[in-house]
Amino acid sequence: MIWSVQDAAFWRTITTAHRAFELYGILAVPQSLVIDGVRIGQALANLRRLGGLGSNPERAAERREALEAIDPDWNPAWPADWQRAYAAAHTLLAEEQGRTEIVPGITVNGVDVGAWTAEQTTPAIWDNLLPEQQTRLQALGLKPTAPTSPEPTKKSGAFELGITALTQYAQREGHLRIPRQHTETVVADDGQEHQVKAGIFLSNHKSRRAKLSSEKRGAFAVLGLDWAQETTV
Repeated sequence: MIWSVQDAAFWRTITTAHRAFELYGILAVPQSLVIDGVRIGQALANLRRLGGLGSNPERAAERREALEAIDPDWNPAWPADWQRAYAAAHTLLAEEQGRTEIVPGITVNGVDVGAWTAEQTTPAIWDNLLPEQQTRLQALGLKPTAPTSPEPTKKSGAFELGITALTQYAQREGHLRIPRQHTETVVADDGQEHQVKAGIFLSNHKSRRAKLSSEKRGAFAVLGLDWAQETTV
């Protein structure tokens, strides 16, 4: 007898997740992935969302443990597409004994590792990674290609000002439930004050999240916004 339809569906997902891990070595699989008729990519993406493990704390903890037993990084603190690309790079570089210059076009599981590693080591991307992400790349022998300190005269663009406004608000208020019409005063690198419509900035970028670059999604993910970790295919 099935006491809970949701429980039965979850454990069917776990069975398929084992199969996905056997095939790819990771649970950060594309949302489009289907195995044996199960949309495992979409199912895992749903579980990674806020409240995706269910509202019952004990049941959620049990489900989290089951997923972590398969892949401790099933729900990373950064976008799942970054984790998928990192896993591909790890597969290619982990046993290369320091060889880190991979020519773009070399792919693993559909990921162009050469292009991805070249992108990650640019200062613009590297500086926006979490310390743990940087540590993982460094363990593969990767490092930023140029000094990471910004030019003192560098002007902040609209996106950078928006992220700064959200960061200020979160540090002051302890959350990012920003009223749509809220305006935040931000001092740019050039010392000029800017009035940033933080609520509208956040709302607009959330509605366009599927079209954001990985760099911009990463900036929102650092702020702890769950929607920024959703992947698109």
